[in-house]
Amino acid sequence: MSTSSKSKRVAVIGGDGIGPEVCAEALKVVRAAGVELETTDYDLGAARYLRDGLVLPDELLEELRGFDAILLGAIGPPVGDTSVPPGTLERGLLLKLRFELDLFINLRPFHGVPGSIAAGSDFVVIRENTEGTYAGEGGALRKGTPHEVATQGSVNTRMGVERCVRYAFDLALSRPARHLTLVHKTNVLTFSGDLWQRTVIDVAPEYPDVSWDYNHIDASCIYMVENPGRYDVIVTDNLFGDILTDLAGAVAGGIGFAASANLNPARTGPSLFEPVHGAAHDIAGKGIANPLAAIHSAALMLDFLGEADAAQRILKALAAESDAMSDPSLSAQPLSTTAVGDAISERL
Repeated sequence: MSTSSKSKRVAVIGGDGIGPEVCAEALKVVRAAGVELETTDYDLGAARYLRDGLVLPDELLEELRGFDAILLGAIGPPVGDTSVPPGTLERGLLLKLRFELDLFINLRPFHGVPGSIAAGSDFVVIRENTEGTYAGEGGALRKGTPHEVATQGSVNTRMGVERCVRYAFDLALSRPARHLTLVHKTNVLTFSGDLWQRTVIDVAPEYPDVSWDYNHIDASCIYMVENPGRYDVIVTDNLFGDILTDLAGAVAGGIGFAASANLNPARTGPSLFEPVHGAAHDIAGKGIANPLAAIHSAALMLDFLGEADAAQRILKALAAESDAMSDPSLSAQPLSTTAVGDAISERL
């Protein structure tokens, strides 16, 4: 059992599609690791919106603030379904949680599985999570006419950039390679890129044991495919981080292996943990969804909540199962969603 003096309170948002399925396996593995969580389920996502128009009212947001962490499966309607207006869930639920709970660090670890382009590699992307183009600055004039004008700004503050850069340097210092790469587009984005680069230059002398370099985002996409092992810790802005981590998930074995943590390092509110994949309605209910990303996200959650031993044991079991699932010589046939959760639980 957990050595904590009291169980942690976790809000579980299973969401849509395969979200509830992978969350169930993640919680199964947490229990197998000996950690007792006090969980409360919340019905949020596309299905809830279509039933009664609810996304995330302020009173529910205040209720979520009282939890130690939030575990989210996936949200969104089926691909091509226009019944939920674009941006409704992204801005009304996910971004609202990130902004209101000050989840300014998006941490995404990648471990290349056997047979992938990134096989054997181990790197982390630190994405600034509350600013940039996702801050919502912009507008439209003469919308719907031939003379329509749309603007979308990128909001970058010294405070927001520096706290993200410092977190990335601290993380790099704790890793064997002790290397950080800033990814941006300083030759074109001469204002925001300049702020990011100057911030890294200013902070770097405080971390003499960490080496660092810089890549343009387009060059980084090439390097990610050609030689992902060159990376240790990447730090980048909100939009570039969103794009680069999807590519990283693909080269590391598939988006079904990609986990994420939306962190409030100051712990002034709960942090949120979720797999990177979407709701995948086309395979929902078929028992074939890969729960490894959700299980990895739950391990990140336990580590952040002070259950480091349980988290490390889950990660070790997860790595072994990932290798077995990815290596044809070790796996005779694909496992079901629940069978994967059972297999990892048995390894624990």
